[in-house]
Amino acid sequence: MVHQTMKINSTSAPSASSNSKVMAFQSSSANMAWIDPLTRWGFRVAAAAIVGSLVSCAVGPVVDVPESAEPVVTSDDNAPLPAAMQRGKSRWVPVRYSELPGWGQDRLHEAWNAWVRGCERPAPGHAALCTEVRQLSIATAAEQQAWVMRRFQPYRVTEPDGSVPGGLLTGYYEPIMSASRQPSAIHRVPLFAPPAGLRSGQTWYTRQEIDTLPAAQAALSGRAIAWLADPIDALILQIQGSGRLKITEPDGRERQVRLAFAGHNGHPYQSVGRWLLDQRAIREASWESIKAWAVQNPGRLNEMLWSNPRTVFFREEALSDFDARFGPRGAQGVPLTPGRSIAVDPQSIPYGTPVWLATQGPTTNLNQLVLAQDTGGAITGAVRADLFTGWGSWSDAPYTVAAALKQPLQMWVLWPR
Repeated sequence: MVHQTMKINSTSAPSASSNSKVMAFQSSSANMAWIDPLTRWGFRVAAAAIVGSLVSCAVGPVVDVPESAEPVVTSDDNAPLPAAMQRGKSRWVPVRYSELPGWGQDRLHEAWNAWVRGCERPAPGHAALCTEVRQLSIATAAEQQAWVMRRFQPYRVTEPDGSVPGGLLTGYYEPIMSASRQPSAIHRVPLFAPPAGLRSGQTWYTRQEIDTLPAAQAALSGRAIAWLADPIDALILQIQGSGRLKITEPDGRERQVRLAFAGHNGHPYQSVGRWLLDQRAIREASWESIKAWAVQNPGRLNEMLWSNPRTVFFREEALSDFDARFGPRGAQGVPLTPGRSIAVDPQSIPYGTPVWLATQGPTTNLNQLVLAQDTGGAITGAVRADLFTGWGSWSDAPYTVAAALKQPLQMWVLWPR
């Protein structure tokens, strides 16, 4: 989903993490189990059910993973190291598994679901291993770990010159918001599909011009997908790049649909939080502070919104019970998994690559396996990632974690031997 994964005080723009940021599991705390050890069991139960259904649909009976005819590297971590590899925006330096912080302590089965989904569109050179990935979905942790060590070589991700500056980890989620199919006295803020004929990369009307120019409004006539009550909620949805809407249909029924990123108007993203901070109107760039300021300054609301000229357009997608267990599709083209999917710079790490992530900070300490499955406008450079935290509303953990997550990062890619 190309989101604009970014903090609200960032100056970057939307992307496959399209504009997305925080989403929450509406059915349970399962999608945030990777953060709260006391609720990890909930994620394990949900993940086991999902993986089981995927395996039964994809591969039939589970069989022993066949031994490769090629030379197999044992898991004793003592084999000679290969040469370093140069990527577009990074250099990969080979290391041993013993150098990965926390290796052997992660619950690898929690990442396996994201890996199975990633095998729908595998990274270059990974397709031949996907049969084994699926077969190992219900293997023991020891079996999974031994297989990873046998099949994959870890590489430290560095800058192109081999230097290792401090990396950065942030978070994004998929918001859930109430909406209406028709405008009303309450629901007055439209969410638009792209105007007819809009091309990727084309510069179109600014946010202010869309709100004020008859020509822009005429081009969007009949393109409204749904209507929200709060213009700041609409902005949040655009920054996240996707979201779920609880739609009240004309017959009074409520159902949930997904809005996916479908394009933008070609203007650079500008942070309204940064705009308010520069004016010393707020002390911290949180959505709570921004909303409070808007309530106190209704006459300046448009001035604030128009400080960000970028507008994002959406397409509606049906949300089946099965789809609801996953996030939106990332730039890799597969659904995102909470806590196990990250957005990366694809010029540094190809989509579908398993990545060992290590971070310690005020929000969370993580040493775990994740999959590179998305990108974002703010996600550029070698050691940069945006962690998909789930889906939900303001009070849910996916939002609060994603909003607070901004801390140092180290990354290692796992590449087939």
